Amino acid sequence: MNALGYGKRILFVLTVLFPTIVSSTGNLAMSQEASTAEEAPSLVFNLWPGIAPGENKELPAESDTSGPDANQVAGRSVIRLGNVSTPQIEIFRPNRDIDTGASVVICPGGGYYILAYDLEGTEVARWLNSIGVTGIVLKYRVPAREPGPRWKSAVADTQRAMSLVRSNAKEWKLNPEKIGILGFSAGGHAAALTSSMIDRQYQPIDEVDKVSFQPNFSVLIYPAYLADSKTGIMVDDLKLTKEVAPVFLVHAFDDPVTPLSSLTMASELKKLQVPTEVHMFSEGGHGYGLRETELPITGWPKLCEAWLRRTLMK
Repeated sequence: MNALGYGKRILFVLTVLFPTIVSSTGNLAMSQEASTAEEAPSLVFNLWPGIAPGENKELPAESDTSGPDANQVAGRSVIRLGNVSTPQIEIFRPNRDIDTGASVVICPGGGYYILAYDLEGTEVARWLNSIGVTGIVLKYRVPAREPGPRWKSAVADTQRAMSLVRSNAKEWKLNPEKIGILGFSAGGHAAALTSSMIDRQYQPIDEVDKVSFQPNFSVLIYPAYLADSKTGIMVDDLKLTKEVAPVFLVHAFDDPVTPLSSLTMASELKKLQVPTEVHMFSEGGHGYGLRETELPITGWPKLCEAWLRRTLMK
């Protein structure tokens, strides 16, 4: 069954910034505000036709867990989305006149506890749109499920998202050979595992799962949990091979989430002759997303844009 065959069980919605009316026939009818906005509305799809694999208990309702005293980033609040039980992708398309056909599945961070949904998700998608790339924000399951590795349900959702996008590439007018993955912190960990794994973390359920989940390139921004913070030894879960697609890495030397994750991964990729670009800045800490501050590290999107153009032209 084609992914779009989920029919009415897959809900098309727009972001809060672009309200919509759903007609009685199930077709989208944009409000006047949405139709005249400069940015195109987003579309949302459920990842799974039913309950996600391995789900065995009910969580409280999904919600933004940020309170009035929550830490801000670059003077602005952050959506910290918790209790995600229905994994989804939210698709943001660039203007047609600059659309390159490339797309990126974005994995927000949050320690496998919450998702920094705007800071490391929707804001990143809109930046990708500005350079002609479709941004696809993945809302994977959090908090981490038990038993099993903390990353297991998140990686299952990430693999499914990659296959769902690639299986619909023709329908969505995307290039199936230019589908990348971009992750921050724990999302960077999930993205790195997805880029290096061969086997799925769930039993295939339909035609979507017959399509490859492996990205054509990876962008990892302050990825977490890839190396031991004291020894620098790469974790056992990350099994790199020469088949891994090109990788772009950014980290700050003073990041409390050890920069050895990026340095160790880059070192191992060098041994395998996998094309890799790594940027290490002296300061910047953790969790800045792409919000600009006075620190040079927040200029990483320009570096990444240049790398993407070189990588996608090959």
